[in-house]
Amino acid sequence: MQLFYTPGVSGDEYIFEPEEARHLLWVLRKKIGDQVHHTDGFGNLFHSVIIDDRDKNCMVRINKVEREYGKRNFHLCIAIAPTKNTARLEWFVEKATEIGIDRIIPFFGEHSERRNLNNDRLEKVIISAMKQSVKAYKPILEKAVDFENLVKQGYSGQKFFGWMGDGNSMSLGKGYKPGSDVCILIGPEGDFSHNEVQIAQEHGFVPINLGNSRLRTETAAIVACSWINLLNQTE
Repeated sequence: MQLFYTPGVSGDEYIFEPEEARHLLWVLRKKIGDQVHHTDGFGNLFHSVIIDDRDKNCMVRINKVEREYGKRNFHLCIAIAPTKNTARLEWFVEKATEIGIDRIIPFFGEHSERRNLNNDRLEKVIISAMKQSVKAYKPILEKAVDFENLVKQGYSGQKFFGWMGDGNSMSLGKGYKPGSDVCILIGPEGDFSHNEVQIAQEHGFVPINLGNSRLRTETAAIVACSWINLLNQTE
């Protein structure tokens, strides 16, 4: 299935944005009468037919809507310290979207080496990965926040942070209860500071490890994302 992103759908007809229209008409060579699948990123999968194939007025008529397409029974949030190399952060955002994630929160900690982000670029990566992996829910990318403001945010699910500092943290697989909402903090290349570890625990975050290897920030975040999705798989 080829999926297109069409935000703001309302009513029975929709005019595609220019970039999506060009891909539909010039790359895929679609014409009037051809079937199209598209989503608004809020769980709605639209089955439509092209009724106007002009570049600037590519319009479809919606014939069927599948609500909550691909909806899962848990909510996954990963808060990640931006990597020094922006390509690695983009790689995480792309792969996490493909695997399955609901919310991404970049944060700046004491050991963070990057203090600026191109959110527009990251949003494009998310949309591309969402379409490629045929997801009807677009992950929410939050604005970057400082560490202390992050841990003070209210979160009703389980709360963890990746850390092997004391050598006694339990594995994510043992700490997480399948079906539960979860928020996992992944620190920067320089790890969380001792002060941040204390603050996180004071706000209910539990230290967990992601295996015996020392992982890069983006790798640790992908391992956490994959682990949660695997633990929630049903036959």
